[in-house]
Amino acid sequence: MSSERVDSESTVSGNQANIPAHIRRELDIDDGDTLRWRIEDDGTLRVWVVQQRSGTFGEFDGYDGDRETDIESEHDAWGVDPE
Repeated sequence: MSSERVDSESTVSGNQANIPAHIRRELDIDDGDTLRWRIEDDGTLRVWVVQQRSGTFGEFDGYDGDRETDIESEHDAWGVDPE
C-alpha cells in the first residue's frame, strides 16, 4: 500500500460499498448521480462523479413565491389563470 493519506474506508457487503458521508458532502454526490470507474495501468482506481442534476429542472430550487397551494387538489391547475 502506498504512503498516501487515507480519507476513509468502506467494507464491501454483497458486492456493494458505502460512500462515507463526508466524501459525499465534499463531492456533492446525491441520489441518482452516477459513478464512473476506471482502473489505470498502474492499478490506480479512478472514480468520476456524474451529477444527474441537469436538464429542464436542473437548476430549479422550488417555488418561493407568496402564493400558497394545496398540491393534492390544485396540482393540475397550478400556474393557470382562470379565464
